[in-house]
Amino acid sequence: MATRRDFLQQGLGVVGAGLCTVPLIGCAARSVAPHSTVSVSKPASHAAAPATASKPMARASEQSAPSGTELAPPPDIFDAQALDLEFWLRPRTIEVVRPASGERAKLLYWRDGELIQSAYQDLCHLMRDVNGKETIAIDPKLFETLWGTQAFVARYGIDTPLEILSGYRTPASNQKLREAGVPAARQSLHMEGRAADIRLANLNSEVLGGLVRSFRQGGVGFYYRSGPKGGWIHTDTGLNRTWKG
Repeated sequence: MATRRDFLQQGLGVVGAGLCTVPLIGCAARSVAPHSTVSVSKPASHAAAPATASKPMARASEQSAPSGTELAPPPDIFDAQALDLEFWLRPRTIEVVRPASGERAKLLYWRDGELIQSAYQDLCHLMRDVNGKETIAIDPKLFETLWGTQAFVARYGIDTPLEILSGYRTPASNQKLREAGVPAARQSLHMEGRAADIRLANLNSEVLGGLVRSFRQGGVGFYYRSGPKGGWIHTDTGLNRTWKG
């Protein structure tokens, strides 16, 4: 297994930041605010917003990778426990894309300790069952993990939208996946609006899963697949547990 430094130099081009370590705090909504800043569009007409890190690092694509075989990433490349309180108190804007429907959105959904109702509803719509065409209220704690993941890596120059491969599933849709041989638990938390299958371009799936797990907000499943886009990471707000599928 590669050292942290070796992997950063080859794949991500980021450097550990010597952050103060504090426990992850829960920042679910206390009440609902009436305003939101919303931008929803198809991928073809949308330009991604730049990262807002105070000292942005060079992107992986701008790094010169050394010769040799691909390095296996260290398991602790990113750790959400190394975050200061200020990170969790700032406004939360999340940028997501739904490959299954072609939708893309950038939404300010949380500010001053409050969930912004209109943006939250838009996010729930984006997380809908795209097969059954049904929507459910998504657990706000799930959005904490999704936003935290994207905001954390943005500090290191990785500012791509978070891909939502699967959000809410109706029981019928979940059963169809099972019948088709797709990994889907009989009592899946997707059916309760408490789970999402995600992917982040330019970030190794093992590293992404390790980061999501470090939030300690629930279950994390590692689904490795071959191909240009690789697999995906399941995250939910159930019991803390991990598995590979």
